[in-house]
Amino acid sequence: MRSAGGGSGHALWGGRFDGGLSGEMEALNRSLDVDWRLWPHDIEGSRAWARGLARAGLLSDSEAAAIDRGLVDVAAQLERESGPARFRDEDIHTLVERLLTERIGSVGGKLHSGRSRNDQVATDFRLWGKDAIRTMRHGLASLAAALAARARETTDMVMPGFTHLQPAQPVPVAHWLLSRAWPLVRDIDDLDAVYRECDVLPLGAGAIAGCPFDIDRARLANDLGFARVSENSMDAVSDRDWAVRLVFVAAMAGVHLSQLAEDLVLFSTSEFGFVRLGDGFTTGSSLMPQKRNPDVAELTRGKSGRLVGNLAGLLTVLKGLPTGYNRDLQEDKEAVFDSVDTLELVLPATTGAVLGMTVVRSRIEASLRAEMLATDLADHLVRRGVPFRESHHIAGALVRLAEESGRELGGLTLDEMQAVHPGFTDDVPGVFDPAASVESRAVRGGTSASAIEAQLDALAEALERVAEGP
Repeated sequence: MRSAGGGSGHALWGGRFDGGLSGEMEALNRSLDVDWRLWPHDIEGSRAWARGLARAGLLSDSEAAAIDRGLVDVAAQLERESGPARFRDEDIHTLVERLLTERIGSVGGKLHSGRSRNDQVATDFRLWGKDAIRTMRHGLASLAAALAARARETTDMVMPGFTHLQPAQPVPVAHWLLSRAWPLVRDIDDLDAVYRECDVLPLGAGAIAGCPFDIDRARLANDLGFARVSENSMDAVSDRDWAVRLVFVAAMAGVHLSQLAEDLVLFSTSEFGFVRLGDGFTTGSSLMPQKRNPDVAELTRGKSGRLVGNLAGLLTVLKGLPTGYNRDLQEDKEAVFDSVDTLELVLPATTGAVLGMTVVRSRIEASLRAEMLATDLADHLVRRGVPFRESHHIAGALVRLAEESGRELGGLTLDEMQAVHPGFTDDVPGVFDPAASVESRAVRGGTSASAIEAQLDALAEALERVAEGP
């Protein structure tokens, strides 16, 4: 076949076959549109492999230098290209080798000695994966830091906490914000585990049985920045576990982002009005002039389905593969690339929305109800020796009494409470103070001012560790 980019396109496997691929098969076989983004890593891996071949005595110093210069020139050309559209080569490895050989002649054909596209692509993919993980970590950490910054600004605001989407107990606004930051820290921890799994060099595994030449794989790994080399050549070329786990972490992060987005959708409604998203992250209606739609949150929530779908798709590709390398693995990259791209799109927008939103104190304070302090009322009796099961029942009876009389729980008189149980004392009105309720929960992880400050410090330490990551 001919390359629109100049020169002849060529297959790396052509000697065994008489004639080229059919047009239909050529279209199915081509992966260049997907693996184009791997060209910097293919160049990096190829330069390192040339140095390894030279150390093994398979390339002279002048040949190795010519290959290295040629690869640098190829990189410069590909850097100028806007994409793969004008090339007809089947994949990035074929393209790089063709462009190299056009520059330096037949010596370029020596580069593939001892190397298969199987270990080559596995190496390229892992090099890309390590870079992608670093980028993802930064995006997640930036959002967690934004949530922490907003939490520090709102430590004195108390809002309803919800279970089953029903008002439950008062909590600081900061506690809610931080509850959405900690899952992101767990996502980063998971990414660190994926990074360690990805940080294994497959190059030198060949197609399946290893390399027949005296390649120093440990030095090759050090040259390419890998922590260790693969221990089994068959496993090395077929292992995509790290890629699945990366897509899983992306899906889990997508779920966490979707949960935060759902909060923003809910709390920005006119019924709640707890937050107001900035103009730069909302849109209007083409028909209804009054509308203010939380598009940033809705789009983020929708993207989570895409991320979960990528995980299901990749697992399905891998589940039935027999031993060794199989061409099905060409389908591994699109799901991984898409998951990383999706998070790179969503995370900055969500971070901007969090930093730019207004927390509406008046609406939050107006939403607090005395019934949310029914547990505090039960705790009042517990402190006076009443078993909690009994005090819970008593508090429930008082809630029912208030409802039936059309009053709030805090509107009952002391006499009415003592008629239900004599353990209520003159200081019981203090129970109905949301700020006091929040402050009473001073255990680690609780809602008091000291507990929130400790939580903020712990999150800051966690994010400092992130900054020291791979």
